Amino acid sequence: MGKWRMPDLYRAPFPLYTIKVDPKTGWVIIAGGGGASKTGIKNAVHFLGLELVGDQHCATLVHSHDTDTRATMNLAIGGDVIAAGQDGRCSLMRFRQRQTRGKAAAKDGGGSEQGAARRRAGKGGKGSEGAAAARGNVSEMKDNTTQISVDTFGEVQSDLNPQDPLQKCVRFSPDLSLLLTGGTDGHIRVWEYPSLKEKLDFKAHEGEIEDFDISPNNKQLVTVGRDFACSIWSGNQLAMSLCWHEKMPQIAAKSYRYMSCRFGKVEDQKDTLRLYTVQIPHKRDRKPPQCYLSKWDGQNFLPMLTNPCGTEVISTLAVSDSGTFLGLGTVTGSVAIYIAFSLQKLYYVQESHGIVVTDLAFLPDTPKGQSLKGNNEAAMLSVAVDCRCQMHTVRNRRSFPIWLVLFFCGLMVVGAVLLLQHLFPGFI
Repeated sequence: MGKWRMPDLYRAPFPLYTIKVDPKTGWVIIAGGGGASKTGIKNAVHFLGLELVGDQHCATLVHSHDTDTRATMNLAIGGDVIAAGQDGRCSLMRFRQRQTRGKAAAKDGGGSEQGAARRRAGKGGKGSEGAAAARGNVSEMKDNTTQISVDTFGEVQSDLNPQDPLQKCVRFSPDLSLLLTGGTDGHIRVWEYPSLKEKLDFKAHEGEIEDFDISPNNKQLVTVGRDFACSIWSGNQLAMSLCWHEKMPQIAAKSYRYMSCRFGKVEDQKDTLRLYTVQIPHKRDRKPPQCYLSKWDGQNFLPMLTNPCGTEVISTLAVSDSGTFLGLGTVTGSVAIYIAFSLQKLYYVQESHGIVVTDLAFLPDTPKGQSLKGNNEAAMLSVAVDCRCQMHTVRNRRSFPIWLVLFFCGLMVVGAVLLLQHLFPGFI
């Protein structure tokens, strides 16, 4: 796809930094804000109801939770709990669905501004609606079905940088027994969940931690930092360090740094894992160099494949639940979907957003997620600092049954024989 403006699924009244999809309910949870600065830009977590009407997706604002003076920069979902990174702290919020009748306020009662449900299908905000969305003036709408309540029940200090503490990433372990955080002080902190008793605290990188992920079996933790390192950990012990350009002598040492890392499943191979990493140039040249996408064996962490993925600097990485697709967002607002097996680009919209893409999320492979995909092989959501949330879909590719292919091959052979007999009598 070329350069064109994607329609907005939803537009928030504040910059968006993170997005997740609740696998059980299908709610899209987005968060961000203007931080502590007194600019009038609010800080909030929005819950969106996602629907598929025909072949168009639309989003409804179901609930808005005010986060006071702290913008949520990253979040993770564990059951009915959100772990939200706000400055140097991780706040834990439990969300519940309640059945209601009549008008339902889309915001907590303690908030100063009434929120409401809005529906967006296929078109971005236009005219007075778009202006109202930008100002955050949202009218009330009747909701006779559900209302969401959000309660904060815990908080931990997740980053101890003395100058500017900031949590940069957070994960729940797959079995929900641990909560892991990483920030600008280079430390990984592991908390027992739900007690929030600190279990581990170790320095993983010199400088900021860019990203980390934990394997589905809870055995390996992979971290990437601004110190050019990608490390595999067993508990708080360094197991090994990865080198993506070991067989690429044209790549100079420390000319690239790791930006993102994610574990992914392999379709139809239950116990097989892959690790995906993104490498971006450490310094920008007048002629922008390529960024790279790498695939590793998830057991022995040997490199399997590395491909260039364009000169736009990658800002975020996502992997679909099935492990079939990878999503990439860039600092220039572009969005792409790659095939995980071959690392080939399948979908691309240049500058879909007006500024850096901050997070991506595929619709989950749950019954609710599958029903929302519709006639699409993949559906991925993106958010950016431009306050916009967009949906990117890949239509199901047409395929033919093998018997039909063989039938047409047989017809071609018969046709070729008859043609030869007609042109050269007695040849066969």
